[in-house]
Amino acid sequence: MTIHKKGQAHWEGDIKRGKGTVSTESGVLKQQPYGFNTRFEGAAGTNPEELIGAAHAACFSMALSLMLGEEGHTAESIDTTADVSLDKTDGGFAITKIALTSNVKVPGVDSAAFDKIIQKAKAGCPVSQLIKAEITLDYKLN
Repeated sequence: MTIHKKGQAHWEGDIKRGKGTVSTESGVLKQQPYGFNTRFEGAAGTNPEELIGAAHAACFSMALSLMLGEEGHTAESIDTTADVSLDKTDGGFAITKIALTSNVKVPGVDSAAFDKIIQKAKAGCPVSQLIKAEITLDYKLN
């Protein structure tokens, strides 16, 4: 089974003064502005790193939910943040690291068993598998 999801971007102009919009097939994002100023200067709008962070946090949370369920546990809540690092390198810019931080509430799970499950989710999440950057994980089990 193959599932296809589409994202779309439009760009006009040069890198510094140009501007673009990003949209998703679902319409959740519709012509949201992005540009050099939203990526590097803190202007209002989104940027690719923010979108990757949201996608990674969502994917990891879903993978963790699945893997907890496979072990007979149901999370009351999984709150995950993905901090994406964009660094200047010799070849330009690169996403070098993504730091996942997750606060998870799961009744009745042993902490050693949970550690194995969450590490498996980190490695098994489809977005994690896509990313070449170093992925770290810090978590709190409630």
